[in-house]
Amino acid sequence: MPALIERIGAEEKIGEALRGGVVAIGNFDGVHRGHQAVLMRALQEAARRGVAALALTFEPHPRSYFRPQEPLFILTPPPLKARLLAELGFDAVVEHPFTGDFAELSAEAFVTTILEERLGISHAVTGVDFHFGKNRQGGPAFLMAAGERHGFGVALVDAFRDEGGEVISSSRIRVLLSDGDAAGAAALLGYRYTVEADVIGGERLGRTLGFPTANMRLPAATAIRHGIYAVRFRRADGTLHDAVASFGRRPTVTEDGTPLLESFLLDFSGDIYGERCAVSFVGLLRGEEKFDGLDALVAQMQRDAAEARALLAGVGPLSALDAAVMF
Repeated sequence: MPALIERIGAEEKIGEALRGGVVAIGNFDGVHRGHQAVLMRALQEAARRGVAALALTFEPHPRSYFRPQEPLFILTPPPLKARLLAELGFDAVVEHPFTGDFAELSAEAFVTTILEERLGISHAVTGVDFHFGKNRQGGPAFLMAAGERHGFGVALVDAFRDEGGEVISSSRIRVLLSDGDAAGAAALLGYRYTVEADVIGGERLGRTLGFPTANMRLPAATAIRHGIYAVRFRRADGTLHDAVASFGRRPTVTEDGTPLLESFLLDFSGDIYGERCAVSFVGLLRGEEKFDGLDALVAQMQRDAAEARALLAGVGPLSALDAAVMF
């Protein structure tokens, strides 16, 4: 069941049923393994206390607010982030608007207004690098002292490192995806990188070539490497299909195409226009190429489909979260 998304404005308080809960605080873009260390600590504490588990996030991403001239590749837009948090077991996701007024709040005002008055928390869980308040004046030591003053507990979680000893971060995952390393990104995420979008109409060229595709337009800042991928495709009704997907500008058929995600569902025929579907990236098959005519393109597409089928046949879930997303 999807998590309840609470959007709190200037004077709103969370519902009584959720007050007294344990809150995990962070942006959680990607809900990666590092985030999951914080999130699981909050879930464990909530279970121990017998109270609601909340995740407090901020929309838009603070970096997008402070540097709007630098479009940020968001790994998990709010609806997908809420679904992932729900799958982990959270009772509610509180999306606080990151506005000019919010950016001006002092660290003490953040504690008093957001954590105490609006959420009424009993315990907070954050990473050791969490900072808050105007000019990032609040940090872990401030939050722990504030908890003592305001009557809530605080747990700090150390930065989570991968098997090579390097800290897992959203930035690292963005770089891997821009390089086309879907498997490397999945290792840090703990699940396969997934996008969601509405299936839109196209020029139907794929249908005439024998490869009808479900087309999706992703946000302009999406920085996945252009190429051909083996993917798993989830329809709006939850049914799953193995697929081969192209993300890019389609250089063989257009001179200046807008990047588009086109998925050819294996062993499927039907109309899914208008459905909101999800695509999980399993592996890069090859980079985007310009072919000398449609016959050469079709021959390569046939090889791509066979390679994707073979790759996906041996794929198993990386984790319970991965199983929920693409199995």
